[in-house]
Amino acid sequence: MRDPPGTSGHVVYLRVLELPVPGRDCLDCEFVVETETVKGSFPAYVTSDDLDDWQEALEELASGRFVSWLNSGRTVQFKIKPLSPGVIGVSLHDGPSSQVTVSFPLSPGDRLDR
Repeated sequence: MRDPPGTSGHVVYLRVLELPVPGRDCLDCEFVVETETVKGSFPAYVTSDDLDDWQEALEELASGRFVSWLNSGRTVQFKIKPLSPGVIGVSLHDGPSSQVTVSFPLSPGDRLDR
């Protein structure tokens, strides 16, 4: 997700670091965050069940509801909260490792699933 050109330029996305390994139900990924004051990444481990949960989270968000994804405590937790029309609040919490939380507003338009 990213702000449209000409705005704050905030970005958050999940990058897959390696191709899936046969017989392993986990993808090594990282959340990448870029704001005016923060640029960094958080390791994340995503299973096929997590991907199903992401689809459900997008449906909830489309209904204007707060969503939280990757809530197991084994990896970074990702939250999205509608703030106003066209603006969401994004929060990443690295509970298993650094205990760092990064939160910022984002105006992604219709780009929530990309």
